[in-house]
Amino acid sequence: FHIAPLYLVLFKTLELMFSGVHLTFHPLFEEQPFIVTWNIPDLVCKRHNILLDTSPFRGVATPAKVPGQFLSLFYTDRLGLYPHVDVNKGQQHNGGIPQSGDLKASMKKAQADISYYIPSKKTKGLAVIDWESWRPVWERNWGTKRIYQTLSLAHVLKTNRYLTQRQATEKAKHQFQVAAKSWMSGMLAMGKAMRPNYLWGFYLFPNCYNYNWNDSQFTGTCSEEVRRQNDQLQWLWDSSTALFPSVYLQSSLADSPKAALMVRGRVREALRVSAPSRNGPAAPVFAYTRPVYVDQSRRFLSQVNEFDNSYRKYTCWLLSLWGNTSQCLKIASCRALSAYLKSTLNPYITNVTTAAQMCSLLLCRGNGRCVRKDYNSQLYLHLNPDSFRILRLQKGYIALGKPSLSDLKALSRGFTCQCYEGLNCTPRNLLKNNCTKNNCCDG
Repeated sequence: FHIAPLYLVLFKTLELMFSGVHLTFHPLFEEQPFIVTWNIPDLVCKRHNILLDTSPFRGVATPAKVPGQFLSLFYTDRLGLYPHVDVNKGQQHNGGIPQSGDLKASMKKAQADISYYIPSKKTKGLAVIDWESWRPVWERNWGTKRIYQTLSLAHVLKTNRYLTQRQATEKAKHQFQVAAKSWMSGMLAMGKAMRPNYLWGFYLFPNCYNYNWNDSQFTGTCSEEVRRQNDQLQWLWDSSTALFPSVYLQSSLADSPKAALMVRGRVREALRVSAPSRNGPAAPVFAYTRPVYVDQSRRFLSQVNEFDNSYRKYTCWLLSLWGNTSQCLKIASCRALSAYLKSTLNPYITNVTTAAQMCSLLLCRGNGRCVRKDYNSQLYLHLNPDSFRILRLQKGYIALGKPSLSDLKALSRGFTCQCYEGLNCTPRNLLKNNCTKNNCCDG
């Protein structure tokens, strides 16, 4: 295992962090503590016979309306009767605001939707609800989302015309947040009851709102106000069996160490709220990212090899690679993505997934995930290039080699274990000379 950095911009800001002593859910794939999933529309590429090699990905899906996928993405029109406002057209749908929606009718439709998109009750997977029109915390509905505050206030004043502005606003806020909770927690409860083998959560939750990277003193840490607002959503974290924050990168962060700080803050906040308020496992964190910058859809995230460029490499537990339909509309884009996968992304995914798997097996007895002892240390779960080679085969990629004694010592000194629910993962002692993959000390 390599202590010196191996830099890749796509993953440089996703840090494998220790989230306390809480247990965590078992991995979706046996002996795979870290996975990368694929959720990019590639129909155009297939039509033109341009191969996108997704062999290193575990869980390949498309955002299209295809039932039975490992990753089921529930947009506004795919789950229930979501109340929202089309701000461009000024049209209200299904009541417009959550307190005016028909939750009972919505749950009935959602039951049919879940049965259609996830037909099997036995298979495992991810269920991501993508409801972005309004946010369940009143104060977070700013900009175009302020329409939900306006409509909520009007809803109160219809039957309470003699309230003061302050009284009406407080009542509107209360009604809105109670209704929002009912809608979101209700959908999660139904999903978990119907398809318990899927991990359920909402896309973009939690958020850190750390967009101020132009500040000279930017640290990426979520503000106290944001943390307090996220604490108000404890009901959401307790109801979710997975969290899906977004860690998309702007091109302005391409050559900046602030990219690492920005995404580190988001992942760290997700891990913080994932710790349950009651006994039980911590929800796993799936960070959504893209292979391109969000404001330059033809510019791929690139690999960098020099420490002086300040590219910091961090790896999160779980990553979902996502793309919108515009990414594969042209043949040139398909060819560029195909080349990018072969040259950069696939070898790197093989590296980090193998490193995470090996660390889990060696240090944690296969019963947990490796996590840093010191959050701020410069240790990374990478394969040591002096000990391993990444080879591309006809049907995928493999890491060839075995860890040296110094690699094992680096693991033992820098990492500890987070156990899967119900299992013992007390870290093995890898510091002794006779501790190898097939003969690890139990002391």
